[in-house]
Amino acid sequence: MRKATEMKTNKRATERKKSRAFDVETFLNSGGVSRTIVEFGRRQTLFTQGDPCTNIMYIQKGGVKISVVSKGGKEAVVGILGAGDFIGEGGMAGQPVRMATATAVAPVTALVIENKEMFRVLHTESAFSDRFITYMLERNVRIEEDLIDQLFNSSEKRLARTLLLLARYGKVDKPQSVLPKIPQETLAEMVGTTRSRVNFFMNKFRKMGFIKYNGGLQINASLLSVVLHD
Repeated sequence: MRKATEMKTNKRATERKKSRAFDVETFLNSGGVSRTIVEFGRRQTLFTQGDPCTNIMYIQKGGVKISVVSKGGKEAVVGILGAGDFIGEGGMAGQPVRMATATAVAPVTALVIENKEMFRVLHTESAFSDRFITYMLERNVRIEEDLIDQLFNSSEKRLARTLLLLARYGKVDKPQSVLPKIPQETLAEMVGTTRSRVNFFMNKFRKMGFIKYNGGLQINASLLSVVLHD
């Protein structure tokens, strides 16, 4: 019985590993998927809150700010996504309109896939379907961690964690050595603090060698020490 349980556990671990190893971008670039390649300049809108949910996008390059505007006109940044991320997946779950606005914070290249085509691919390509499900589960975990971060951590720790997430440290694929330049106002909105505080901590991180400005923003893995420090 124990041996059978171990075999099942090992099988699940192997399946998860295969799912992570699946090259989503190569698959989406293949001729078997109907998609459109679209480019957006910095500050251009990919879609707007209230637009119909007709498609899903896969970011190949660049950074995208996801923001929500309240009825009173107050805007809140709820995340920044980058290369390797899907956006606009709400339509896959039955949402009729976009719940947020997506804006390029750096030049973006994205693959646009209509919902009908995405459903077809998910039903016919099991490896891609497994990877997509894994991605969405990881996204949910990150949202929970973001909420905990906002509730219990200092603005310095929240900023450090945000920068590490943007650089994709801890991901299966290679982290980004240099991030596109992101306005401090946007970082402040994401972290939930003021621009002056972000500027103070960014200067502190730079002096300590955690970050470097080199044609972009370079994040050193040692920045993790700020997050782990009690």
